[in-house]
Amino acid sequence: MTLQEALAQLEAFGNEKMRAHNRKHGARDNQFGVKMGDIRTVAKKIKSDHALALELWDTDNIEARLLATLVISPKKLSHDDLHRMVTSERFVQVADWLYAYVIKPYPDTEPLRQAWMQSADGMAARAGWSLTSGCVVRNPGILDLPALLDRIEAEMPGAAPEVQWTMNSTLAQIGIHFPEHRSRALAIGEKLGIYRDYPVSKGCTSPFAPIWINEMVRRQG
Repeated sequence: MTLQEALAQLEAFGNEKMRAHNRKHGARDNQFGVKMGDIRTVAKKIKSDHALALELWDTDNIEARLLATLVISPKKLSHDDLHRMVTSERFVQVADWLYAYVIKPYPDTEPLRQAWMQSADGMAARAGWSLTSGCVVRNPGILDLPALLDRIEAEMPGAAPEVQWTMNSTLAQIGIHFPEHRSRALAIGEKLGIYRDYPVSKGCTSPFAPIWINEMVRRQG
C-alpha cells in the first residue's frame, strides 16, 4: 500500500464526531477523526511495512501516526529515531500507542529510559516514567526504589499532567509489588492527593494511588 492509498483509506473512515472528541482531548487539527478500530482495520491490510510507517509518521497526521505504530518494525529504529518520534508528538493517544507498540517491545530501552527520566521534554519524560513503571514490575533489580519514591514525592506535584500520569503509575506499582515500600507509597499518594477526585466509570479502579494500591493488593489475596 502506498502512502496516498493509506491516507485515503483513513480519510474515508473519518467523521466530525471523532474529530471533536480528539480536539477535546488536546488533538491538533491535522486529523481525520478515525475510530481506533478502523485504524486497526487498515493496519491489518498492511500488516508490516517499515518504510510506509516512516512516511506515515512524517505526515504529522494523528491517524497516520497511530497507523504507523501498528505497522512499523521497532527493531529497525535507532535510539535517535525513537527519541525524535517521542519528542515530535504531543497528543497523548499517539504517545501511548507509540509506547505500547514501538517503545515497549524495543530490544534496548534502558539507555533511553535513563535519558528520558532526566529530560525536560514532557513527552520524553512521560515515556521514561512509563518504562520505569514497567521495570518496577519486570526488572526491579536495576532500580533504586527509595530514590524513585523521593523523586516522585518531590517532583510529581509540579510535573506536567502528561508526566504525572506515568509517575503515578510508577508510584502505584512500587506500592503494589513491594510490601517493604508500601506504607511510604501510600503515604506519598495521600500527601500529594493527585487523582483523588478523578472520575471513574463503574467497575473501574481509581488512579488515585492509595485506592489503586490497596485494591490490587486485595485482589492478590
